[in-house]
Amino acid sequence: MANITAKDVAALRAQTGLGMMDCKKALVEADGDVEKAVKILREKGLATAEKKAGRIAAEGRVDVLTKNGYTAMVEVNSETDFAAKSDAFKEFVTGVLETIIANKPATVEELLALNYCDTAETVQKTLIEKIAMIKENLSIRRFVLVEGITSSYIHGFGSTGVIVKFCTDVADKDGFAEYAKNIALQIAAGNPPQYVNIEDVPAEAVAEEKAVLIAQMKNDPKNANKPDAILEKIVSGRLGKFYERVCLVEQGYVKEDSMTVGAYTKATAKELGGDIKICSFVLYEKGEGIEKKEDNFAEEIAKLTGKA
Repeated sequence: MANITAKDVAALRAQTGLGMMDCKKALVEADGDVEKAVKILREKGLATAEKKAGRIAAEGRVDVLTKNGYTAMVEVNSETDFAAKSDAFKEFVTGVLETIIANKPATVEELLALNYCDTAETVQKTLIEKIAMIKENLSIRRFVLVEGITSSYIHGFGSTGVIVKFCTDVADKDGFAEYAKNIALQIAAGNPPQYVNIEDVPAEAVAEEKAVLIAQMKNDPKNANKPDAILEKIVSGRLGKFYERVCLVEQGYVKEDSMTVGAYTKATAKELGGDIKICSFVLYEKGEGIEKKEDNFAEEIAKLTGKA
């Protein structure tokens, strides 16, 4: 049996990023062969990933990278915020972004099958290794890749991310970058829009809003005797508030609420001597739609005290 020293264990830990006990056990199992120990740890990483796969990962981070005319945004989830702030997690997310821009996959499944950055390992295998290292369930939930003139914004430690695409002939002018960043900030603010322009709002969404407004008016005794045609006209006039809420260019500009985003865009375009159009945007909010586990502290205490 090989003599496994603390120095051997520390070296393997530095190479793999895994815990001291895991490294020691792997070295013992491999009879001191470092390469074999690394293989054992990777194989065990798969088992670890399978065990953790059912655990809810609703934390993590949203991050963005712009390179070679493309901007990528990805959401990678973890079980805890603590894990998402680790260097290993952040480096993995950056590597995923690099892989997306270099290969331009269409789906998460395609992304997982690609080689991670410049390595011989796939993204899937690298993800499994990170699960073993960080000791939490991790998942690449979604990503988007946008080509062209963009601006992006990440709020906090990756809780919210935004990419905005512009069609413009003044992207190289002084002042455009600040304007574009302000638009990205606008989208990430407290009342995020759903569409860019009024024309982008689906007819079904407008019809649904009208139905809600008409129902509200009919429930008001003052409108009880008004015919539907009159109510329809009144409601049509009130749709402005709806558009202000859901359309980016109709919203009040966050840094100067006396003007709309549309007015701010026109003023900037005039100042820079060209045209600016907000073409599209993508907004990711970390953990959006993921059902988080609610801890029952009374039950936990009961278990600890033997009263459960």
